[in-house]
Amino acid sequence: MTMLEQKHRALLQEAERRAVAETGNMRACFELLALSGAIDRDCAARLAPHRLSEGKFVILFLLTDQPQGLSPHELADRAGVTRATITGLLDGLERDGFVERRSGLHDRRKIAVMLTETGRNTARSLLGEHSAWIASLFAGFSADEHRTFHSLLQRIWQNLGSGATPKHTPEVEP
Repeated sequence: MTMLEQKHRALLQEAERRAVAETGNMRACFELLALSGAIDRDCAARLAPHRLSEGKFVILFLLTDQPQGLSPHELADRAGVTRATITGLLDGLERDGFVERRSGLHDRRKIAVMLTETGRNTARSLLGEHSAWIASLFAGFSADEHRTFHSLLQRIWQNLGSGATPKHTPEVEP
């Protein structure tokens, strides 16, 4: 089953009509884009009832097991977002009662972001649920298929050509 976006179907049809390119690779690229979009949409739909986006969920996860909290700049660095982005995420999480900002004990200019009880409970329940959902995406894959899939994704990253690389290259499991 292939669920290509209309724009990608149109590009494929036009490329085939003009015989300007081998369309198998184009189709594979467009299928990967469609799959990525579908995963993003499903993730957003699963988190929305909890008033969370993926970015907010990541912040909850990063604050789990951090009883002293983390500073906004530490959260931004760990989440791989800008400080401006982290401010918006924290504003929304604070407004919805998931986190609170506290002044530092020794230096009141420093801020620590901490989970509230609501934030801890939500993070605890969603972590298992979200992990199970991600695992279900790869249900039935053998260990060899996992390695092959990872290897193919790495080759695509290497072939990208724009110099873009994943910020954190996942470890290859032997």
